Amino acid sequence: MLSESVIPIASRAASRRFARRLSFFYGTTFGMLGSYLPFFPVWLKAVGIEASWIGIITAVPAVTRFTVLPLVTAFAEKRRATRNAIVVTAFATALGLTLVGTQHQALPLFLVFAATCCLWTPTAPLTDAYALRGVARYGLDYGPLRLWGSAAFVVGALLCGLFIDVIAPERLIWIIAGTAGLSALASLGLPSLDAPKTSESKTSESKTSESKASEPGHRGAGGLLRDSGFLAIILASALIQGSHAAYYIFASIVWKQAGFGGLTIALLWSLGVVAEIVLFALSPRFTWPSAVLVVIGALSAVARWVITAQQPPIAILAAVQLAHGLTFGLTQVGTMGLLVHHVPGHVMTRGQGYLAACSGIVSSSTSILCGIVYARYGQGVYYVMAAMAVSGAAVMWLARHRVGRHPQSVASGG
Repeated sequence: MLSESVIPIASRAASRRFARRLSFFYGTTFGMLGSYLPFFPVWLKAVGIEASWIGIITAVPAVTRFTVLPLVTAFAEKRRATRNAIVVTAFATALGLTLVGTQHQALPLFLVFAATCCLWTPTAPLTDAYALRGVARYGLDYGPLRLWGSAAFVVGALLCGLFIDVIAPERLIWIIAGTAGLSALASLGLPSLDAPKTSESKTSESKTSESKASEPGHRGAGGLLRDSGFLAIILASALIQGSHAAYYIFASIVWKQAGFGGLTIALLWSLGVVAEIVLFALSPRFTWPSAVLVVIGALSAVARWVITAQQPPIAILAAVQLAHGLTFGLTQVGTMGLLVHHVPGHVMTRGQGYLAACSGIVSSSTSILCGIVYARYGQGVYYVMAAMAVSGAAVMWLARHRVGRHPQSVASGG
């Protein structure tokens, strides 16, 4: 396959087709996540799983990100089969979540869910790597493509919130599994970006690889782990995004215990994602360096978690939820902008795998820690989240000169 740097911009029809199908897949994937994140812990509690086990089970996806996930992304990259890997992992996820729904005992549920996560968690970095390759090939912007995932997250959360008021919480898993099945079907429509090698493309790739190898910090996939700038990017992102752990695990449980209905809980989640959608839509207009965007996202997270720790009334809580556009969305846009500029296209899948692995290490340990801290201090767990976000801001600020040598629109693909 030719390097993205020598692939000509395709026709507008092909570009629109790619954008439409990728947006639809993002939508179905995050639609499932919209039902999973707010309500999977609620389902676990409804079927009788104890709080300590809930913390352990919800930490499983993060653990697989730094154990199994890098192996899957490396295999897909080596075989030039990113799109096919997405299809396989999407169908495996749908099947696995269906089997999870049949388990109501902690240990068997944990084992089935762990097996499912081994192929579920690679889907996101595979999709982002696939998206960034397409962004470069078709001359598109990442943010407007990714916003459809956020929009579908809102729909998934709202639908699940409506259902929780009319069906038994024990049945929520079937909504999650059903949306995963829709995502699997959507994956079949993704166009292939991995062309088979020809003798001519092999020669071109060899020359391109030699050229890349001569660049500092870009000596292939292994060189990424010796690149201090790349390490700073993935560590800062992992700390900032990992600071959302307490929110993801316990927010819905706390709100339900406070007497909020399912629709209210879904609306609170949706407020943050609506802000995220607006941010993704506006991201092509951002001109600040990507590193600065990440720092802003981190500092916004600090403020968000400190306020949340005070157990604010619903009016203030609703306003705070809008900060999700900054704490998650701006961090995501900034990170993707840094990766586009810092990671060679021919190892982008591996780079996404390393990012996910680092995030997994941080998130899994944070999830387990959250369960322990929450059991003792309740909402005080958010002070730990604020400390993580501060650390992420510090890492990115100190590394800003190493990661920002090539200024460019953060939402652009190249």
